[in-house]
Amino acid sequence: MASIDLKEFQEKISTQFRPWQRSFQFWVRAADIYAGYKVFQIKVSFEKDVEKAEAMWERHHEYAADKIYNMCSDMGGFFLKVAQVVGKPDLAPAAWVRKLVTLCDQAPGTPSNVVRLVLEKELGRSVDEMFERFDWDPIGSASIAQVHRARIKGDKKDIVVKVQHPGVQDLMMTDLRNLQAFALCVQKTDLQFDFFSVCKEMEKQIGYEFDFTREADAMDRIRTFLSGNNIKTVVKVPRVIKDVVTRKVLAMEYIDGIPILNLKDEIIKRGIDPDGKIATAAKQNILKSLSLAYGHMILESGFFHADPHPGNILICKGSEVALLDYGQVKELPNPLRLGYANLVLAIADNDHTRASEGLRELGIDTLSLCEDERAELFKLAQVMFDTKLPPGVSMLQPFAEDSSLKKIAVQAFPEELFSVLRTVHLLRGLSIGLGLNYSCAEEWRPIAEEALYFSGRLKGLLVTYKSLFHSPHQLK
Repeated sequence: MASIDLKEFQEKISTQFRPWQRSFQFWVRAADIYAGYKVFQIKVSFEKDVEKAEAMWERHHEYAADKIYNMCSDMGGFFLKVAQVVGKPDLAPAAWVRKLVTLCDQAPGTPSNVVRLVLEKELGRSVDEMFERFDWDPIGSASIAQVHRARIKGDKKDIVVKVQHPGVQDLMMTDLRNLQAFALCVQKTDLQFDFFSVCKEMEKQIGYEFDFTREADAMDRIRTFLSGNNIKTVVKVPRVIKDVVTRKVLAMEYIDGIPILNLKDEIIKRGIDPDGKIATAAKQNILKSLSLAYGHMILESGFFHADPHPGNILICKGSEVALLDYGQVKELPNPLRLGYANLVLAIADNDHTRASEGLRELGIDTLSLCEDERAELFKLAQVMFDTKLPPGVSMLQPFAEDSSLKKIAVQAFPEELFSVLRTVHLLRGLSIGLGLNYSCAEEWRPIAEEALYFSGRLKGLLVTYKSLFHSPHQLK
């Protein structure tokens, strides 16, 4: 009896100290990476040869990439999501991207005996009683949950069952608060951007992800909207299995497809030139499907899927796209939705004055640190809210000395806009990964015009986009 009590006591002490241990681990590793870059900046400043300096930067990025990868991989939890955001080919150094992109859906799995306990506690029935078949080896495991293929008794179609990792919520909230503190340090010393507000919105959004009943409602809502909107290029949304939904368990239809990260390998496997016309046309169709779906969700309804990272996108037969994981969704208030529609038009029309006004309308407070303020504000609007890269640029470098974020300080950034910002940046990373460079602002122009027209903000416009639109309707 004494030994059992001692074991319970040790486990209790370990649980109480785990957040402190995790915080210590984060700050030691983050400080090491950050200090390494600061020291290297001084070192490389003495090298006058541009090519040699670039080679030095590449070597240091490789060195830092290993440390960042190890930190995200070892700590798991929220840092897997950080890897998804940072490891984009348009934002991070190439060395980071090569390492971090491999972390998608590679979270440690929960053992099958624990999964069984969660299922039976949540559903109130034994697994054998409810399922004809349940594959205990997960299809994939991400930071919050893992998914299993199964079949309910009496049904002929396979489903996917999403099961939350036990104890993951406390772990991720600890990570987020550490990141918020780190963001405050960085924005005061290196980059004039309101990262703290961004982190606060991330905390709110990720908090929602732990309630799978909310995710099921969001999936139904978006599925109904997209299927009823007469959109030419359809994005598939899984159907929820109503009887198998709780806060920690969510069942949905199984959609057969290949992860978009494996698209190139699949194209080669089929004997098609990955850089040829057939492959390019397929990639363009995939990107157009996603782009139009997001344009309608954000600008027409204001309620949208806010996590289009590669691990959530499947390519089905005939280049059809399936969009998975509705844990992160966002509903924009009408003023922000219409303000963003106005900014989309300004970017698409290359209207510098309107873009500056649009940023202010959205509540983005800036301070000019350069002479040509209006031109830099327009570039900043493009960097934040459009997917197209400037001519001759293959990668954005927001930390470079000549970047807009160095010339225009973003002193306040509305938390609610972070999901739009993140979505656009993930779409940009996806397009670059597919070898395409397109402007979502130009693609969404007619959708933005229609949204503004039906709100009364765009007078006298004859809407003739019947090929793109049905009738305007809001999500209920």
